[in-house]
Amino acid sequence: EVQLVESGGGSVQAGGSLKLSCTYSGYTSFIDCMGWFRQAPGQERAAVAAHYTGTATTYVADSVKGRFTISQDNAKNTVNLQTNSLKPEDTAMYYCAATSPVKLGDPLNSRRYTYWGQGTQVTVS
Repeated sequence: EVQLVESGGGSVQAGGSLKLSCTYSGYTSFIDCMGWFRQAPGQERAAVAAHYTGTATTYVADSVKGRFTISQDNAKNTVNLQTNSLKPEDTAMYYCAATSPVKLGDPLNSRRYTYWGQGTQVTVS
């Protein structure tokens, strides 16, 4: 099993920044891709960014491109999402996800992912 725990959410004013972290543990050696998704009340879960652990290739959704950056810290077993220039429309619950090569497909598609964290709330006013 794989465990994912998000942290770093909070309330900020528009234009501010937050660094979200996803700490992963358990049987993670087969994980090849990790992603961040978000879901606002009444809306579907949407992709934010994804990161292939082996190649360090990243993907960022158009809605946050130029403002959000995904990265991995192997020493701390974390995948981080740096969010800058936050807007009120970025308000959502942010989820970390992980998957293996067993599931192929678009890294920005939630169906690609098997393991999910509980989420961390980001509120921008």
